[in-house]
Amino acid sequence: MMDETFSHRLLTHCRQTPDQICLHLLALGVDTPLSYQELLTASAAVQQTLADQGIRQGEVVLLILEHGLDLVRAFFGCVLHGTVPSIMPFLTEKLLPERYRADLAALIQVTQPAAILTFSEFENEIRTALRPEDSVRQVILMQDIPASLENLPENYPGLEQQADAIVLLQHSSGTTGLQKGVALAHRAVFNQLDAYSKAINLQPEDVIVSWLPLYHDMGLIAGFLLPILSGIPVVMMSPFEWVRAPYKLMQAVSAYKGSISWLPNFAYNFCAQKIRDRQLEGVDLSSWRLVINCSEPMRWESHQLFAQRFKAFGFKEQALATCYAMAENVFAVTQGGVDQPVRVDWIDRKSLHEDRLAVPSSEKELAVAMLSAGKPLENCEVKICAADGSLLPERQIGEIALKSDCMLNEYYHRTDATAEVLHAGWYFTGDYGYLADGELYITGRKKELIIVGGKNIYPQDLEYLAYQVPGVHGGRAVAFGLFNEETGTEDVVLVAEVETQDEQERVRITEEIRQIVNTGSAVALRHIHLVGAHWLIKTSSGKNARLANKEKFIQEMGQRG
Repeated sequence: MMDETFSHRLLTHCRQTPDQICLHLLALGVDTPLSYQELLTASAAVQQTLADQGIRQGEVVLLILEHGLDLVRAFFGCVLHGTVPSIMPFLTEKLLPERYRADLAALIQVTQPAAILTFSEFENEIRTALRPEDSVRQVILMQDIPASLENLPENYPGLEQQADAIVLLQHSSGTTGLQKGVALAHRAVFNQLDAYSKAINLQPEDVIVSWLPLYHDMGLIAGFLLPILSGIPVVMMSPFEWVRAPYKLMQAVSAYKGSISWLPNFAYNFCAQKIRDRQLEGVDLSSWRLVINCSEPMRWESHQLFAQRFKAFGFKEQALATCYAMAENVFAVTQGGVDQPVRVDWIDRKSLHEDRLAVPSSEKELAVAMLSAGKPLENCEVKICAADGSLLPERQIGEIALKSDCMLNEYYHRTDATAEVLHAGWYFTGDYGYLADGELYITGRKKELIIVGGKNIYPQDLEYLAYQVPGVHGGRAVAFGLFNEETGTEDVVLVAEVETQDEQERVRITEEIRQIVNTGSAVALRHIHLVGAHWLIKTSSGKNARLANKEKFIQEMGQRG
């Protein structure tokens, strides 16, 4: 395995089990099953086109494609050719067009791709973003590539790559997830897949069901590469179809006897609140052995809501699991909830916010329920550091640093950004957390921390409280700090989307937000700003783009002033 590449692994599956279904693509109720042999013939057509267009091994190919077969075969076509695929989200209604275009231009400038694979409807958008000095030599439309290649070559350029060569770029989440391309080698990805497969006790009979986008590490690694490169079938839905009809995830788990899925925390609430009993007629969720919470702050309350909602349909509470993951480590750093229930740590709220200590508390009305992210994978080390880099003891909150054999090579063409986070073999994550009894707990992002009168406030805590108020869109509130020169500390601002235009109803929502935040946190909330639908800026992975929303708020307030 030491010198194995993606191309070797794919071709091994094609030789040994060519007719095995590796992928079920679900779209609008239609299942398009794909065997390893069919995946190879479809991908080989892309590889041949790249060769014909003069794209060389080691060059980056940007993929801007909708979720579906074209994206799958474009990715593996790049792999077979020995080029480096880099998946970028395509422009949707949740991304601001002007910002998307600016970020696309910046990505092209930094990453210097040799080619862009896209669809005809998006060609003009791309050509508008290109400048004469850019490296892009070809804009290739998927419609111009044959659906399959019948006469397969005996060898592929991707077989000539070294295991330490870059195999793909993942983009760390931003407003559209651009600027920093995480460069990962074949060996690093395989080291992650091996260690993570052990952590989740991956078995040949497992079936993975995923709706996650492939431009995000959770979707790309856990919901795509892990199953396909491990010989485990995966059922893939479009994230946009899932948002419109979340019950289809449950129907897919039932129909294909799905055993493992990964969900961001908001999806637990979303499914529990949006799915109706009539949409679950005949659904059996008893095959689900792991539903892994990942990608954003994890909430005990969300787990409880999900477990109670779907218990009647065979869902087992012990299937709830947690994971701390990031593109810079390929994917997982820790895993919890596999062999025993996820640990819940009730800690004193005052000590958390004022002393940066996780002090256990038996008084739940004064405590915060922290979900453990589990223990580090066998090939990962984790430590908690103070601002000066020194090691902190258990239950003291600091920056999480990690070391493993599956870390990024670099931020592609960004030596400055790489040097900021890699120190003596340790990657400093920018996340805050603490260790207790060998398990990791995440408290929030370093750059998003709000400091009010010496108290450390995590914005997601305030946002979660706001979601409890009727009339506030779930997942559509954002909190941030604004420095007040008069008081010498930060004022907390909370912006929430609401539908109503009724003035009395808006006053009611504002007062209820103020009351629930003031009583449920260590901060007195003064500034509440209600906005209409689609005001908030989200990242490509659906997270709150807090800094971008802060800039938007400041700009609007300045215009009003």
